Amino acid sequence: MNKAWIFVGLTSLFELFWIFGFNVASVWWHWLIIVSLILLDFLFLSKACETLPTGTVYAIFAAAGTVGTALMDVFIFGGDFNLAKGFFIAVIVTGVIALKLADGPPKTQTDLEVN
Repeated sequence: MNKAWIFVGLTSLFELFWIFGFNVASVWWHWLIIVSLILLDFLFLSKACETLPTGTVYAIFAAAGTVGTALMDVFIFGGDFNLAKGFFIAVIVTGVIALKLADGPPKTQTDLEVN
């Protein structure tokens, strides 16, 4: 597995951590932890964008945050889950997969030298 994909996974995970923090923060020092998580999250995001296409990284980051937040709302905070919500989560995931497939195969060094 490419190291950049590990950073994509970390940035997606840490996004969920700080979003969770928004829901449970109750004292001022909780916000220091949340800000630290946000800074670390964007460090992982920038590391992923160093070698992977930025559009792909951001699509995965945004989709993971959206889907993760919706599921966190249902499973942790007692929100409602219905067929429409499940359908639109599937649409988001399908869209991200389609964007990744639309990028085509990665270019090799020789492809870059020819162009």
